[in-house]
Amino acid sequence: MSTQSSIQMRTAATLIGEIGRLAPPQGCAGIWFFGQESVAIKGRRTVIHVDPFYSDFLEQQGVHRTYPAPLRPEDVTIADLCLITHEHEDHLDPWTLKAIASQCPEARFMAPAICRTLLEEEAGIAPERIIDALTGEWMELEGTGAERIRIKPVPAAHEELQTTGSEREHRYVGYLIEMNGVKIYHAGDTTIYPGLSELLAEERIDVGMLPINGRDFYRGSRGLIGNMNYREAAELAAMARMETVIPLHYDIFAGNSEKPGYFLQEVYERTPAQKCHVMARGECFVYVSPRAFGRD
Repeated sequence: MSTQSSIQMRTAATLIGEIGRLAPPQGCAGIWFFGQESVAIKGRRTVIHVDPFYSDFLEQQGVHRTYPAPLRPEDVTIADLCLITHEHEDHLDPWTLKAIASQCPEARFMAPAICRTLLEEEAGIAPERIIDALTGEWMELEGTGAERIRIKPVPAAHEELQTTGSEREHRYVGYLIEMNGVKIYHAGDTTIYPGLSELLAEERIDVGMLPINGRDFYRGSRGLIGNMNYREAAELAAMARMETVIPLHYDIFAGNSEKPGYFLQEVYERTPAQKCHVMARGECFVYVSPRAFGRD
């Protein structure tokens, strides 16, 4: 085994161990960042993965990462729920999901209805473990240790709003997640559309995670579907009154990237009181809400 592989193995073990050990008190949540839009979130005991993308599936197609995935599919042995925002391979990675489904037999998977066939046929997930991400209403689920969690899929426009059936069956979604007294918004891949900032402002979001890589003619000509850019993301965080904002989707593919420093500068100049955090690869960020420890 090469030195680089050994280091990677140790790093993965450390990350998974950390996810298992962390026990945030009420009003707090642990967030781990693994590149692109792959994050793990932990409440009191429940672990949620969003868009876990750890296989070398795209590498085999000649699409190379700028750095190795901090985890491999077989490393993910702790998962209660996986949230998938849409069917693109860097968000719905069937090889990673197949491993999670096998290694975490109690885990459930939520995704837009259009993804169900991929989840069943490519990832081998049993139909009864899949929940359709129908937008516009909160769903209550039971996590580990009877922990109550709430999930609300939110329409995403990547680059436009699309439905695949009923008006609640959006092709692209983000997620509002409420657990352990913390409300988190993971935007998925989206541009800003009329009504989005107002919808989010009503939710009193503690942590908003937003893509910042943007879109342009040249990326569009290569078939890359775009997102909000860093200026739009900074404005959305302010308009939606997010307590803390974290940028996503800027680092894995050289041809579809952005500098997170631009986002930080934009936030600082536009709304200097806005809390903002750029996460390191594999970092655990423990968010402490204003309501934790009786501070509110």
